[in-house]
This record gives sequence, structure tokens and C-alpha cells, in this order.
Amino acid sequence: MTPGQSRLRRERAAERRRRRRQIGSALLAVAAIGIAIALLAGASSKGHRRSVAHAGTAKPLAPKAPPLSPAGLVLAPPALKLAGIGTPSKDPIQLRFRHPPRAGLLFNLQTGQVLWQRNANRRVAIASLTKMMTALLTVKGGAPNEHVLVTRAAVDSNGSKVGVLPFGKHVRLETMLYGLMLPSGNDAAVALAQHLAGSIKAFVADMNSEAARLGMGCTRYSSPSGYFDQENFSCAADLAMLARVDLDQPRIARVVDTYSAALPFPIKGGKLYLYNNNPLLIYHYPGTTGLKTGFTIAAGRCLVATAERGGVKLGVVVLNSSAPGTQSRQLLDRGFQNVYHLPRVTEQPMPPGA
Repeated sequence: MTPGQSRLRRERAAERRRRRRQIGSALLAVAAIGIAIALLAGASSKGHRRSVAHAGTAKPLAPKAPPLSPAGLVLAPPALKLAGIGTPSKDPIQLRFRHPPRAGLLFNLQTGQVLWQRNANRRVAIASLTKMMTALLTVKGGAPNEHVLVTRAAVDSNGSKVGVLPFGKHVRLETMLYGLMLPSGNDAAVALAQHLAGSIKAFVADMNSEAARLGMGCTRYSSPSGYFDQENFSCAADLAMLARVDLDQPRIARVVDTYSAALPFPIKGGKLYLYNNNPLLIYHYPGTTGLKTGFTIAAGRCLVATAERGGVKLGVVVLNSSAPGTQSRQLLDRGFQNVYHLPRVTEQPMPPGA
């Protein structure tokens, strides 16, 4: 073999070794990649199995705590669902008063449709509108012919009164109910509370329980009369619901639709003459069916009024109003005429500020 041939053979052998090394390195790289992929897949699968296993043994989420009333009681669903509450810009009636009430609401008593609203969920003092709940518990808990004892606490009560309740005598419960709702007697409220629950404290607890049962989420009571404003408050939306519930009680509906009444009473002459202080009844607003007035310094002048025309039943709430009768009438007129297209009716004028 010549020197040239020997060198060529050595070069070819070196080339073959170099190629084998390259192929080996490539195979090792591919194998490493495969092993890495397998390891990753295994880890993922293992993690997935752990995740599934963990999910299967995880504790369920605790149920959401139910909403509570201001008195700390569980709230039931609202007795009347108010459609459109909280969106005043969408109200069918856009009425601006020069001196608007602090809060208010115009609504359909049958459907709950809101027609006008102002601060409808704001908690405010409500004065004797409190007696709407006292009346409800009275008709649910007492028969008309029961006899209610006139206690010393009733006679000594402050604020508006029936005024002639004879201490130590018994008065027919239905007479007391008229005294509660027409002249807004605080003395009647105290006597009824003590008769129905045994004490004012127990009756107030019943009031708050009933408010929670009706879904009144911004209402708290501290007395059966509303004379003291501390810790006694509600809002226009809750009072609208309560108005509907009150009028569903025939005994209450009959009382609050009455302008004047002559009732049996244990005094000389045997009769008690009472007059309603609802301005819509006083000034003969057409179709008036109720309901209740209220006033204290903190609450201002308040009114929950209801009326019916052409089969349409509307309710209005005005709280801390400069002219509750006039503002309620304006709102009701707009509702009947502009929303339900009922004909205008002749109305007796109200004096300024009524």
C-alpha cells in the first residue's frame, strides 16, 4: 500500500468515527427529549389525579348568610315586590316639587309597579305611621268584641290621644282600633299593646317579628305609637308594602276609609265621636281609601294615602313633607291621568300647606 493510499484510508476511518459520534449525540438528544416529555406528562397526570382527588374530598362552601332586619331578625321575601325600585330615572312620572319630601313613593297597590320615587329606601323617622303595624297586629291578634283595659300607662301616654279613655274601664277592641287610626291615639296604641302582648316590650318584639316576616328590610320599631323617634324608623318602600298588607285586612280597610265614626263607649251618653285626620279624606279627594298620618319634630309631616279610580288602586308615601296632602294629591292625579289615562275628576281645593 502506498503512503498515499494509507493516508486516504486513515482519513476515511476518521470521517466514519466522526459521523458515528454525531449520530450518537443526536440519538442521545432525542432520547433525552423523550424522557423529559414523559416525565412532564407523568407529573401532569399525577397532579391532575391529586386535583381530582382533592376536589372529590373538598368541603362544600358554606351557605350565604340570610339578610337580616335592623332588629337582627331573618328577613322573608317582601310582601309586595316593588318593580322599578331604585331606578328613579326610569319612573313613568317625573315630577319635581319646589320643596320635595325627604322621601316618597307612588306605586300601584295591585302590581307593585313604582310610578315615582324619591329616596325610597332611605331610613327615616316615621312618627305615627308606626300605628300601621300596631293596627295589623291588632286585627290579627284580637277579635272586635274583646274588651281592652284602659291602663294607667295608656292614660299617661304623651302626644296625640283619643283623650277620653276612662282609666280602669274596659273599651271594645274595635273602638280602640278606630281611636288608634282616626285621631292617631297614642293612648289607644299603649292599651292595645298591653292587651294583646301583656306588655309594651313584648308587643314591640312582635312588631319587629312581623316586619321581618313581611320582608321590611329597613324597618325597626321601638314603640307601638311612634311617639318616640329613637330607634323607630322605616322607609317609603317598606311603608308601601305595609299599606298593601293593611288594606288586605277588611277590618283595617273599613276603619281607614272612615272620615267620622260614632262608637260605643263607657262614658255618659255611651258614644265616642272620632274624626279622621287624613287630609285626603278631610278635603274629599275622589276615590280615597285610606290610610295614615304621622308627625313628630324629627319625622316631620308624613302621610301614607291610598285611592282607587276605575279599578286602579294607587298608594303614595310622603315622608317629612311641607304639604303632605297637596303633594300626595298631585302624585295620585299624575298616576291616574298620565299613566292609566283615566279622566280628570272634579276635586275640592286644598288650602296651602295641607
